[in-house]
Amino acid sequence: MNEKKIKVLIAEDDPFLSRMYSEKLELENFDVILAVDGQEAIDKIKINKPDVVILDLLMPKKTGFEVLSEKESDKGIKDIPVIVLTNLSQKEDIKKCYDLGAKDFLIKAYFVPSEVIKKIETVLSK
Repeated sequence: MNEKKIKVLIAEDDPFLSRMYSEKLELENFDVILAVDGQEAIDKIKINKPDVVILDLLMPKKTGFEVLSEKESDKGIKDIPVIVLTNLSQKEDIKKCYDLGAKDFLIKAYFVPSEVIKKIETVLSK
């Protein structure tokens, strides 16, 4: 039986983290799309329509906040769930992400890739 792979877009400007998450997700049979800055992330979300987006907040060209805001205002991609994965941990940042439509907020230092995969599965099961 040919099961459809879950398509995940990872928007992360750190090459090490991007590669680490990409490799782990691919081992778990996810289809991975990479974006290295906010503009590329929004462009690839529009083109590829991933099942879920893993989004860093501090990126070149457009911040994760700008990506969330732009995604929310576009009917074609508004419903794609976003999990924020960042080093920012201020309450204001977390609240802003949820206000802009993020489904979950993870602090990089507290989550290993296997836990991020569990979060993806939880978000997609809702």
